[in-house]
Amino acid sequence: MSEDDKSKVQEPSAIDSRDRGLPNGYRQGLITAITVLLGFSLTFLRFWGFEASGAWSWRSVVATAPLVAAIALQIVALLRSLRLEDDTPAEYRRTIHWFIASAVVLLFGLLLAGIETAIW
Repeated sequence: MSEDDKSKVQEPSAIDSRDRGLPNGYRQGLITAITVLLGFSLTFLRFWGFEASGAWSWRSVVATAPLVAAIALQIVALLRSLRLEDDTPAEYRRTIHWFIASAVVLLFGLLLAGIETAIW
């Protein structure tokens, strides 16, 4: 066998690695992470928005908007993660991006809620 033939046999092509599905446990872990964050978001919004003392103001609405947007993004990420197409690495990466975006928006909303609570 020549050197060229050996290198072709030892190196899998990039196309082959894209066609394979995800390793076992990736989707389940992502679904668990999304549902934990979604549960926290809903619980925080329920307490901070409806059970905490104090009156609503325009600052409260501004702080609540990113929290609601984060919950919507988390639901989209959860729906994407439950689809059969999410077994492909490209779709899985897009779902991860949705999830990360929801976490960033949630952190921004929590920061605004903390500032609104601490200052006013």
